[in-house]
Amino acid sequence: MRRSSRLLESTALLVISILCLVIIFIKEDIRPKKPSNHFQINRRESTYQNRPQKPTSESAGVSTWGHCERNESAANVSGFSSLPVHIQDFLFYRHCRHFPMLLDVPDKCGDPHKSADVFLLLVIKSSPANYDRREVLRKTWAKERLQNGVWIHRIFLSGTTGTGFEKRKLNKLLRLENREHNDILQWDFNDSFFNLTLKQILFLEWMDKNCRQARFLLNGDDDIFANTDNIVDYLQSLKDNDGDKHLFAGHLIRYVGPIRESGSKYYVPVQVQESDSYPPYCGGGGFLLSGNTAMVIYKMTHTIPILPIDDVYMGMCLEKAGLGPESHFGVRTAGLHVPSQNVDTFDPCYYREIILVHRFLPHQIYIMWHGIHEPNLKCSNSQGSL
Repeated sequence: MRRSSRLLESTALLVISILCLVIIFIKEDIRPKKPSNHFQINRRESTYQNRPQKPTSESAGVSTWGHCERNESAANVSGFSSLPVHIQDFLFYRHCRHFPMLLDVPDKCGDPHKSADVFLLLVIKSSPANYDRREVLRKTWAKERLQNGVWIHRIFLSGTTGTGFEKRKLNKLLRLENREHNDILQWDFNDSFFNLTLKQILFLEWMDKNCRQARFLLNGDDDIFANTDNIVDYLQSLKDNDGDKHLFAGHLIRYVGPIRESGSKYYVPVQVQESDSYPPYCGGGGFLLSGNTAMVIYKMTHTIPILPIDDVYMGMCLEKAGLGPESHFGVRTAGLHVPSQNVDTFDPCYYREIILVHRFLPHQIYIMWHGIHEPNLKCSNSQGSL
């Protein structure tokens, strides 16, 4: 009896041990596995690539463009394998022009047929993370208001940045901003330097549907200082042009061509642009154009392949339409040169007469806006004649 009892105990222990091992193996099989190093590398590399995303739940109800497949034949271009990855990626997806729209403000200009009530539409390119810049602009030169009896409206243009949690957090930031201010257009494409032209085209498409009768536009970056009071004065002084005729004015650039040095931010190889010359164009930091010209440019975009340098692309569209840009002395996208080292280069007296200056930090914009509106501001003649 004692021997059989021990045998039963041993058998029971063996069965229990086997069951425990089975449970452990099952847990190991269903436990999420860490991604391999290969997967992590691919995911990291994809953040630099310009590839349209499939519609996400965030885009539901706004836009549902399908996934744009890459053009595999681009790899057959001579010298393709020697090009930087971001340029290879651009060539693969150069044809893609429609992306899911995540944020829209279709009522920004009111009824599309009554959008002529918008005298000046401020069209500001801004990446998702640039919250501080957008907030300062909303409180200063880009404030929506009635100026000299005409309306100024504001809109920010954005794509998406990052992946995973980072992308979702920044998208939530823009949603919260848009809920409060109703001033953001966002599409689900990578917000990068090489996609600025795409951002312009998508905006023009939106304008054609929602705001095609707006009189004039200021198109610029979110790090410019713009004296919108002076802009309204200038536009109202135009003879026989209430936005229904051609206008494209800014810092005029001529007699230049593509930069062929691969280390440059502006590098454009012959595989992207064969010609060694660009048409005349205005610096993309900021320029003024009429609503009429904006719609002409939009029509031209239908037949001109995308060039990743957005301001040059605008010049190409103007050239094809038989139009041209013009220089405006008050637009300083290359910065404002003060000819003395013994004065404050950010003295508001130097900026009260200009229209636009590129590259300001948020706090500089805030201080300058209030500085030029200081009622007791006293300036010499030399300070107002740069």
